[in-house]
Amino acid sequence: MRILHVILSRGFAGSERSTAESCNAQSDRHSVALAVRSDHRRAGASILDQLNDTVRVEPLPARFGTRRALARLIDRFGPDIIHCHLRRSTRLVAALQPAAATVATLHLSYNADCFGQMDGLVCNARWQLDDIPPGYAGEVFKADNSLTPHRRISFSERRSLRRELGGDEGIWHIGGVGRMTRKKGWDVLIRAFRRADPGPSVRLNLFGSGSARRSLARLAAGDDRIRLHGFRQDIKDYYQAFDLFVCPSRYEPLPRVMLEAMDAGTPVVASAVGGCVELVESYGGELFPPGDVEALAAILSRLATDPPARHRPDLSAHHLDRSTAKLESFYRRLLPCRPHSTS
Repeated sequence: MRILHVILSRGFAGSERSTAESCNAQSDRHSVALAVRSDHRRAGASILDQLNDTVRVEPLPARFGTRRALARLIDRFGPDIIHCHLRRSTRLVAALQPAAATVATLHLSYNADCFGQMDGLVCNARWQLDDIPPGYAGEVFKADNSLTPHRRISFSERRSLRRELGGDEGIWHIGGVGRMTRKKGWDVLIRAFRRADPGPSVRLNLFGSGSARRSLARLAAGDDRIRLHGFRQDIKDYYQAFDLFVCPSRYEPLPRVMLEAMDAGTPVVASAVGGCVELVESYGGELFPPGDVEALAAILSRLATDPPARHRPDLSAHHLDRSTAKLESFYRRLLPCRPHSTS
């Protein structure tokens, strides 16, 4: 198949990581192109840093002429499948009404009419299935958000990372990873940590960049136990250095970072919202009401004095080879109505 992915966001977070993994895996067997905006890099991070050489990259104008350039790319590349990621790319592809079969992943929610014009929709979480209007005429696929299992780091590597975070022996590290925005709830976690006041041997380490970073730094000011580390390309190593992982989001479709923490064997606490509930119910962990500082503080206090054991659940349903095969089968379901296809 000839597959064109389109993502017009900036920076690199969960949606971009998922898209990059799909492109890389599919390019082993198919001709794959990825359309990105020309100013794709943000805070030093870009999806392009994660792509294999086998993926053809097609930059599009960031603001003006994007639709026209995308139309020319579609004519030139001749895709069988156009897979849209996030709302802007879906809106542009829907407006073009291409001959190729069109697919959109609901990285967030069914939050625009353009999703209804897609031939197929990919849902990463169960709650998204209920979000699709009853009148939607296309095909729907419930995917298992993909995961590339990470290598096990050595004892010495783990010890070195923990020292970098603020100490090894006798230190208990709480970690959080994601964009520094309000919807991710980092302010809730910082307030809960300070409310719990778990003692000098506990550290809170947050990784990521974003618009809320300065306000979060002000919120953490004066507490040397709290550190904001910024974006890291090698973040998957750090999951194994954490003793607890917290996902405090106010809104979260299905957090890839939770899967990555679980793959590392790190105990997880998450807000009871969106896909967090699905992952905790399936693989273990603790939930608290979203935005509830007192409830999260109580959990942190309890776990700091009675730490949970590390545990690696069976996440094979999410492994990239399996999830890629299922997605390609879904693509093929959409091709019969597209007689030009070269599958």
